[in-house]
Amino acid sequence: MLKNNCFGGFEWKSRADILGLPWVHIAVGRDQKTGKLLVAKGVIAIGQFAVGIVSIGQFAFGVFAVAQFAVGIAYGLGQLAVGMTAIGQVAVGRDIICQIGLGKNMGPVLNRFFLR
Repeated sequence: MLKNNCFGGFEWKSRADILGLPWVHIAVGRDQKTGKLLVAKGVIAIGQFAVGIVSIGQFAFGVFAVAQFAVGIAYGLGQLAVGMTAIGQVAVGRDIICQIGLGKNMGPVLNRFFLR
């Protein structure tokens, strides 16, 4: 299913789904009918706002998240990243690699730098 709309939005969903979620959902921009921002929701979610197992976007939440603002249950990668393992400019998590962060284990290169 492919939709383009007057708000400059774009949405595509795969036909295959699992537990009601499409395998792939790509959504960017605004909904044509309501004008609300589109949220990509799927096993693989790609969009400005993405929620899924693997999420890629500007704001992403999932098990594995890659975004400017990423919240990943297992892995978060982004400018601001949160997750068990987080890599980002600012990161919060158990194992982190970052410029500024809060975590139990920091990358070995950063530990030498910050513990001087």
